[in-house]
Amino acid sequence: LERETEMKRKIIEIDEELCDGCGDCVPSCHEGAIEIVNGKARLVNDRLCDGIGDCLGECPQDAIRIVERDAEIYDEILVRERQAAMKPAAVSAPISGSCPGAAARALPQVNAAPVEEGSAPAARLGHWPVQLRLLHPQAEFLAGSDLLLCADCVPFAYPDFHRRFLDGRAVAVSCPKLDPGDDAVERLTAIFAEAKPRRVVVARMTVPCCGGLVQMAEMAKQRAGSDVPIEVEIIDPAGQRLVD
Repeated sequence: LERETEMKRKIIEIDEELCDGCGDCVPSCHEGAIEIVNGKARLVNDRLCDGIGDCLGECPQDAIRIVERDAEIYDEILVRERQAAMKPAAVSAPISGSCPGAAARALPQVNAAPVEEGSAPAARLGHWPVQLRLLHPQAEFLAGSDLLLCADCVPFAYPDFHRRFLDGRAVAVSCPKLDPGDDAVERLTAIFAEAKPRRVVVARMTVPCCGGLVQMAEMAKQRAGSDVPIEVEIIDPAGQRLVD
């Protein structure tokens, strides 16, 4: 007898008109059934969705609901394969990389005292490099750090960036729209698993695609099996810090 591959069952449905691509639903789906594709959340495979709906409460736009329709049967074997593929992979790149300009190094500590009126503020950057793709998980400045995961537009928009966000923190800079998503999540997962930061602050812009940075952090936390607290700071293009 042929095995039934499709049946009428409960499964999620995503309203593309309501979805703003923030990505909050992705880490809540432990089966990996949801991805952000072209700026919208997508159910990538019916066989990965169990229809329970853990993702429903994570959508700020109420764009996800449970429906009953003909769908492929939930496949636990495929889910286990998907979960195994989502586990962190070792990052074997040397700390310095092949480019001398990307060599990892700590920078001298700066005087954090208030500056006199009219004088230039002190720089607060404590290490180099800063781009996420160039950071090695075993770099000393990342170990047990207070980590800032920063959208690359934030320092341009927020005038007090060094004092408000950078002081005393290690920083990883990335753009969820331009950086390869899988590579970025893999690198961040390795940092969470090996460096074990004590706290993570995600600084993002208001634009919807920048929500992918929060998604990256949550996915990396889940894959690394970390319990690190994650805080989110939101900046608008006019330089205002928004408070939820």
